[in-house]
Amino acid sequence: MLITFEGSEGAGKSTQIRLLADTLRARGRTVVLTREPGGTDFGEEVRNILKHAPYGDRLTDEAELLLFIAARAQIVREVIRPALKRGDVVLCDRFTDSTVAYQGAGRGMPEDFIRSLNTFATGGISPDRTYLLDLPAEVGLARARRRAEAGAPADRMEGMQREFYDRVADCYRRLAAEAPERIRTLDATLPPEAVFSHIIADSIFR
Repeated sequence: MLITFEGSEGAGKSTQIRLLADTLRARGRTVVLTREPGGTDFGEEVRNILKHAPYGDRLTDEAELLLFIAARAQIVREVIRPALKRGDVVLCDRFTDSTVAYQGAGRGMPEDFIRSLNTFATGGISPDRTYLLDLPAEVGLARARRRAEAGAPADRMEGMQREFYDRVADCYRRLAAEAPERIRTLDATLPPEAVFSHIIADSIFR
């Protein structure tokens, strides 16, 4: 299975991925954890460029989009596809929906074009289940600020204006409404244990 986690900044994806990985491993499943951008040597270099490079503020929207797509093409072929062939469970922190939400709705780039690039990059692989951790933009940004105050490195993708994140959140909700058979929307304002209880009760794990 390929299971992806989506949501705006500060939604708690990493916590839910860790909880699910621990639970599935305790049940005897082999679990592969990965993230986007990242998950490969190339992808981690791209991640650093997109999030932390000192020249990041000069990246054009077009360059940003293509870097995300390039990292996705690599991780699908190097990590995700081989793991699925082995019968492993792959848990991925962000996937194709993120690009539609962030570079499409957030940056205002053509959604149809982004979807075609996603199909090219993934070779047609689609998640079996996506968990959307839904969070008001102001709550997510406050969480991100607390991480920065605690010493987390500056993140270019967390530095956008509130209106950007409102567009991203609205797009995520639209995507969930369009694909209810795949995307499960969870209230990320709840305590992590409560959020996870909804995930592990999903019929896909029975």
